[in-house]
Amino acid sequence: MFYSLYGRLLHAQALEAAYKQVARAKGAAGIDGQSLSDFAADLQSNLHILLLELKGKTYQAQPVRRVEIPKEDGSMRLLGIPTVRDRIVQQALLTILQPIFDKDFHPSSYGYRPKRSCHDAINKATLFIRQYGRRWVVDMDLSKCFDRLSHELILKGVKCKVTDGSVLKLIQQFLSSGVMEGNEVIPTIKGSPQGGVISPLLSNIYLDAFDQEMKRRGHRIVRYADDILVLCISRVGAEHALNIATTILEDDLQLVVNKTKTHITHSDDGVKFLGVEIGTQYTRIQPKKLVNFKQRVKQLTKRNTGKPLIDIIKRLTPVLRGFAHYFKIANCKREFVSLMKWIRRRMRAIQLKLWKRPARLHRRLRQLGFKGKCVFIKMASWRNANCPMATIAMKNSWFDEIGLYHIDSELTGA
Repeated sequence: MFYSLYGRLLHAQALEAAYKQVARAKGAAGIDGQSLSDFAADLQSNLHILLLELKGKTYQAQPVRRVEIPKEDGSMRLLGIPTVRDRIVQQALLTILQPIFDKDFHPSSYGYRPKRSCHDAINKATLFIRQYGRRWVVDMDLSKCFDRLSHELILKGVKCKVTDGSVLKLIQQFLSSGVMEGNEVIPTIKGSPQGGVISPLLSNIYLDAFDQEMKRRGHRIVRYADDILVLCISRVGAEHALNIATTILEDDLQLVVNKTKTHITHSDDGVKFLGVEIGTQYTRIQPKKLVNFKQRVKQLTKRNTGKPLIDIIKRLTPVLRGFAHYFKIANCKREFVSLMKWIRRRMRAIQLKLWKRPARLHRRLRQLGFKGKCVFIKMASWRNANCPMATIAMKNSWFDEIGLYHIDSELTGA
């Protein structure tokens, strides 16, 4: 049990370290309109004021700014953006509390934890399915989980290890600070806003009660935030686990299980989890993720921008690298090779449009030593972006020279 923690906040070094972490995460301004650069413009003075408020216990968390983010299913995810100063205090508090709670969390909980990732969660689920034969899987969906967390139960979970009244009051402030919608502050009587620095830890403390109860009952789970899999040996076992899990989540934790999306599946049919489908013998990228990726690439590779190809590649590279790094965990060599062919074709289409006239294409071919017949083609044609003259003028090796990132390099280690 930890009694005296508040004093650890009352050091300039602790707040400065917290600011640096908040700055690395970037993020938008809160309701006061103060950005990270604004705060940094008079950093030492702002941190000193924050320190004095914490020491005098006059610090007051401000309401969060409501932001709505569209989800893939058409609904909206509600984010709450705290002010920069509130994010700094939350980060300093998180630095103190994370080591206290994290070491005792369920071993199959992976969301928002140090040195744990989506890949770790996918690998654990794959292990249960393929090596332990737990191929009947309960795929659980919670309706607006973070918006429904009970403040009373959050504080109860924190009090299991922390009894420092000042720390508990600080957490209560963050939970009940309210939400600014338009010009009106709406009180928050439940929920922990997604977007808050400390919210992921509080949600893990909350849901660890579910994790530990399922473990006590002998059920194997893998959880990443509110994405929950329960892995079972038989269909009957899965149905029993679903009933138990629903009771714990709804009756004990006051959450709502989405009955429409929650279902039992078999690994032969694919288990959708964190962007991939885990099968009995394979792991593949979910089709909708491929569609979303191609839409994003199309947005960045429009042919009518008039920008040089190298500039387009610079903007495209982080998208390609992020996609490849994440989905390399799947059996995706065929998809990656196909996507690279399509991406290079889009690059050729852009360059043909930039050249405008066939004569410039012909000049490029002659410079490369091409001896064949040069015919006149429509330079703005998508079909011609894959014609022999275009592929000879812009070979794959040429794209390497100008810096086009190869997503399949993540597979080969190149």
